[in-house]
Amino acid sequence: MRNTESRSFSPGKRRFLGAGCAGALAAASGMRLAYAQDAYPSQSISILVPYSPGGQGDVFARLLSEPLGTILKQSVVVENRPGATGMIGTRAVIREKPDGHHLLLGQTGEMAIQPSVNDKAGYDTLKDLAPIVLIGDAPLIMIAPKSAPYNSIQELIELARGKPEAVSYASSGTATPGHLAAAALALGTKTRMVHVPYKGAGQAMTDVIGGQVNFFFSSASAATGHIKAGSVKALAVSSSKRLASLADVPTIAESVVPGFNFSLWGGLFAPKQTPAPIIDRLNKEVNDILATPAIKARFESDGSAVARNSPAEFTKFVQDEIAKYRELSAAAGVVIK
Repeated sequence: MRNTESRSFSPGKRRFLGAGCAGALAAASGMRLAYAQDAYPSQSISILVPYSPGGQGDVFARLLSEPLGTILKQSVVVENRPGATGMIGTRAVIREKPDGHHLLLGQTGEMAIQPSVNDKAGYDTLKDLAPIVLIGDAPLIMIAPKSAPYNSIQELIELARGKPEAVSYASSGTATPGHLAAAALALGTKTRMVHVPYKGAGQAMTDVIGGQVNFFFSSASAATGHIKAGSVKALAVSSSKRLASLADVPTIAESVVPGFNFSLWGGLFAPKQTPAPIIDRLNKEVNDILATPAIKARFESDGSAVARNSPAEFTKFVQDEIAKYRELSAAAGVVIK
């Protein structure tokens, strides 16, 4: 901390000294910003996705990696490190040097849910990571077997009300976004439904197609192909607005639970203490990439496009998501010890 001595100056001198110091500080700040931008990146950059290839977060990362590498003039490598519902990969990035060369594609589950419900998560999202930019925010699609006797979410809920615990739903694991969305649906409709957790979305999808469970909240990217092929039917979407590519599928909010809004979002994070100029540069470049026509169209196709956002706006978004899931998990009794 700069030492401040107590001296006597005339008002004019104090004003002159204040202006001089302010100018010097501004110049120094500008020099540091320019240096950080010029020196970064000095090596290849990794974007770690804490899940297996093929999921929503993996899609986000791979769509960004090539154009970001071109802009930064360094290779941007996507690394998949699955395990423990995204927590293994998250912990790995937190331990990396905060120099902007090791980034995390963090999603709803490991960023907002696990730290709220899991005593063994081992990290605090906003204390251990620096949010850079929200990349995508996609709705979940509530799908059912094509052979199911119900053709709407209202009919499914009537079945659940008439036969408590006769309706089952799949998830890709306990305390995942799909699990919590279904728990919120049960709370909002005052029904009791049976949770059937799987080790991944692939297994859950297989059993909903086979009719072993009554419904499943799937990512839009994973469900759309099966819906178009007719192997499952879409009952509703979890977002507040309908999905343009499935315009005839209603939202849960308009159908049975007003205000219902859950999504699978993904964003870029860096280890805490990563310099602000690096965070700001990555934010700018990613926002610019997301605004290019080809990338924007790809994100809009599954309803995951987001508005340009700053690190501060993304941080507030994450704070709100953590609060939402903490409240919901407490109401639903979802706790992992």
